[in-house]
Amino acid sequence: MSSKRIAILGAGMSGAGTAILAQKQGIEAFVSDAGKIKEEYKQLFSEHGIHWEEGRHTTEEILSADEVVKSPGIPDSAPIVQKLVQKGIPVLSELEFAKRYSHGKTICVTGSNGKTTTTTLIHYIMQRAGLDVGLAGNIGNSYARQVAEGDHDWYVIEVSSFQLDNMFDFRADIAVLMNITPDHLDRYDFYLQNYVDSKMRIIQNQREEDHFVYWKQDEHIDTELIKRLSCGYAPQPTLSSQPARGGHPTMCPFVDEDFERLRLEFSQMGQHNKRNALAAYIATKLAGIDEGLIMQCLKDFPGVEHRLERVTEKAGVLYINDSKATNVDACHVALVAMERPTVLIVGGLDKGNDYATITPLVREKCVGLVYLGADNKKLHEAFDGLGLPVADTHTMKDCVEACAQMAKEGDTVLLSPCCASFDLFENMEDRGEQFKTLVKAL
Repeated sequence: MSSKRIAILGAGMSGAGTAILAQKQGIEAFVSDAGKIKEEYKQLFSEHGIHWEEGRHTTEEILSADEVVKSPGIPDSAPIVQKLVQKGIPVLSELEFAKRYSHGKTICVTGSNGKTTTTTLIHYIMQRAGLDVGLAGNIGNSYARQVAEGDHDWYVIEVSSFQLDNMFDFRADIAVLMNITPDHLDRYDFYLQNYVDSKMRIIQNQREEDHFVYWKQDEHIDTELIKRLSCGYAPQPTLSSQPARGGHPTMCPFVDEDFERLRLEFSQMGQHNKRNALAAYIATKLAGIDEGLIMQCLKDFPGVEHRLERVTEKAGVLYINDSKATNVDACHVALVAMERPTVLIVGGLDKGNDYATITPLVREKCVGLVYLGADNKKLHEAFDGLGLPVADTHTMKDCVEACAQMAKEGDTVLLSPCCASFDLFENMEDRGEQFKTLVKAL
């Protein structure tokens, strides 16, 4: 049954969509953001007569709500969330709230790595098949707003662990779990099992007619499935979370070798992308899409922008934009995928990186290094000892020129920075766009 009044913490795309949907359902909504609200959302709230505040959380207003929908970016350590937990007021994710009012079926994709590519690929295949399908969750548009303004028959949703924490009755028709590796442990009391519990909630409430697609070679998933199928509930990984029913879906595991066995071909490079393609192949077949069309879409898929994105080839040198690689693990994946001698662009706002984890790969795969950052001192300390040619740059223009001079015919230039972008760029998209524009102008 719908609540009469909800409070929404966070006024970004997700919070704004939730407010629009709540109003459509006749529920009074109050939107509260401790930071600044974008002008477009203020205007939206004003047009719809939705009460909002910024720069604070008015406790009385929030604690008088029947339910609270929380932005996934707000941790349980926030004082207002702790008060909600103490008072026993349910804290939901946008996805939990929106699913109540949607007739659409859902394909939900989670995992520590590969979510965005897999989600985008599934959506691409379903669109090509002519289905009425929305893209939501961490990418695309707000799920709640799509439900409010024109519900779809299908949704492909990229789901983070933070969103899973605050979903209790939500159920995926097709759930996809790519893998589980340590991530975001600061949100889980630095206890890996809490994070594992969060990811496994992707199967909560699933029935036998629902499906669970997962990578069987992951070190956690099979063990966790045995535990859940015997105990019948999904644990509570954070304070604001709640236990949920464990789920009994039809299992659809896959292994790396299935890619060759099924004779799949994929437009994107690297073993990790073969895994993404396998997951999408299985999920879309389960959704009833013709296998021939799926195979064609795998060959045609243009990829995700800023993720191992082929930019162009100039003078026999292939340029690849992997600006989304903002940590060492992501750069590791990119280097493993390289099949030609590589000039690596690395640098930016360091996040306490341990470059020792990629040093053997840099030694094996790279023929040169171009540092791109406001301060490249740590990079010099980490890599200069390898004896590779090195260039020190502080603008993208200088960086691309240095790469063009260093790379020889048959080489690859890879922008996979290991670092955040905020020292020289607005964001990682800005960094990637500048790289692509300057490379194309060579």
